[in-house]
Amino acid sequence: MMKKKIVTLTLCSAMFVAAISGCGKQEAPTAPDTEATTAAEVTEASEEPTTEAEVHEGTLAQDRAGNDIYLPDKVEKIVSMAPSTTRFLIDLGLGDKIIAIDTNSAVYAASLTDATAASSSDAASSTDASSIKQFDMMAPDNEALVALKPDIIFTSGMSNVGGEDVYKPARDAGICVADIPSSSSIEDIVKDLEFIGKAVKQEEKAGKLIDQFNGSLEDIILKGRDVTEKKKVLFMISLPTADYPSVYTFGKGTYLDEMITDIGALNVTGDQEGWISISEEEAIAMNPDVIVTNVNYVDDAVNAIKTAPGWENVAAVQNDAVYYIDADSSNQPNNHIIDAMLEMAKQVYPDTYK
Repeated sequence: MMKKKIVTLTLCSAMFVAAISGCGKQEAPTAPDTEATTAAEVTEASEEPTTEAEVHEGTLAQDRAGNDIYLPDKVEKIVSMAPSTTRFLIDLGLGDKIIAIDTNSAVYAASLTDATAASSSDAASSTDASSIKQFDMMAPDNEALVALKPDIIFTSGMSNVGGEDVYKPARDAGICVADIPSSSSIEDIVKDLEFIGKAVKQEEKAGKLIDQFNGSLEDIILKGRDVTEKKKVLFMISLPTADYPSVYTFGKGTYLDEMITDIGALNVTGDQEGWISISEEEAIAMNPDVIVTNVNYVDDAVNAIKTAPGWENVAAVQNDAVYYIDADSSNQPNNHIIDAMLEMAKQVYPDTYK
């Protein structure tokens, strides 16, 4: 249980730092030599590829971080280094093409079939979740990663929180590395899904999932506009402890803030920017009408909040308006945030979202 808590707090910290630091930039290309070129050099150069298109295979595109990449013409082996991407790839029916994942995607391992194992003589291992290779998204074993010879590697903003491109060896090996920074809005999430669909040649399936998402979102927003009582919501991504006497939460410029606003409520920290940390005293003083948490590193986060010293006079605690929503659906920026959004809407406004 403690290990799960440490992982969760680490992810919360990474989200917080990523929002402040931004994504690591790729190295700028070396400026071309402006000196005169000799006839011999021209002859030699003519025997080598002269453009990037001749060096790389695939279609020139930009990933979600704005990096120029070459999307492979055929995608048979995928590495997903973000659980949000892993889950969407499974939704697209590509679980059998995922040959490696990040350790945080392990919860979805049972839905994957290792394409590498499937081609081996040990057919039984092809459906064994343990056969799926797992890597640390922030410090991957690039040698092992390159040895898998994937067609594409999807990374996330948390992979380069420190500003370092930890996947540079894979890029240098000629593998397509597509970076998807942590999305700051629901609109960005939709663009991420569109990009993933394009990258894996599944635009039509992705489009259908996105249409379903947008339809559900529109329904929620329309109901949210009819809400007359703007309840104040505190969303707790972490619980304060003696070791960590703070609450991780968020302000405007985040998709979770939009989720609260769209259901017709008010985020008590909505006057601040991005992923933030506030003291326990600040959180209590905000006196929220509703407390929502997605903390899953303790057995009963709701009861832990209700019985925490100092919180007994908070309106949400007094009115028994403390709720848990699914951690994966709310933490992972993909089409499943709509599930968390509807869950939260029914908790905060049960009559409106019957």
